[in-house]
Amino acid sequence: MPLHGIFLTHPLTYNGTNTRKKKGPGMCGRFSMAIDSDDLQTALALGQMPDDWKRRYNIAPSQPIAAVRDPETKKVEWLQWGLVPFWAKDPAIGSRLINARSESVFEKPSFKYAFRKRRCLILADGFYEWQKTSGKGSRPFYFSMRSGEPFAFAGLWESWQPKDQPGEALTTCTIITTAANETVAPVHERMPVILRKEAMWDWLRETGETALISMLQPAPADWLRAWEVSRTVNNVRQDGPECAEPVSDRKSVV
Repeated sequence: MPLHGIFLTHPLTYNGTNTRKKKGPGMCGRFSMAIDSDDLQTALALGQMPDDWKRRYNIAPSQPIAAVRDPETKKVEWLQWGLVPFWAKDPAIGSRLINARSESVFEKPSFKYAFRKRRCLILADGFYEWQKTSGKGSRPFYFSMRSGEPFAFAGLWESWQPKDQPGEALTTCTIITTAANETVAPVHERMPVILRKEAMWDWLRETGETALISMLQPAPADWLRAWEVSRTVNNVRQDGPECAEPVSDRKSVV
């Protein structure tokens, strides 16, 4: 079942105990891109699409993800999720760089060069965040546009190649996160930077640092809808529509 056919059945409610006192890594660690290639191409006015396209409901770090680097051709390419800076000695650093914080992305050594010259759009139609609970484990929630439309995360990309091993370069990317808006905050203190169709190409074309930083704001709360999903999504081997289906017996965020 396409994700854009699912609607919010119960509203999220805010409770002061949901806020996190400890500063976490600000991670966006799973998302979906469950729209057919032709429909996505039309919705976002994209260029050439990958031949091996398929719907994804549970995209995880280290996996290939759909991204656009060129605002002119708008070609969709596969990039590996987890940024490996061009200067890195070991590509394993990518597992720690799946997200970049908007507040410091322009100055952190791992991200500042890509922020200036190598920005990308990471295509999605929803994302997951986990709410800490008083007991064991956490509760996963799925967020998507109320309109059902796809969108892009603001991202950065890098090309890495070991100096002693000539060959095809490893092309990787990261998702930029920002403070959560009122819809996401009851679940998590951070959220990915979301760019809608009318603004996303500016992320690739703009050159001024001030203008770029101004784009890294939380999406308006009324853009998003949300519902709790099962812990099926915790398993990276699960990648079917059941990952994003609402849990019917949970009515709100506690």
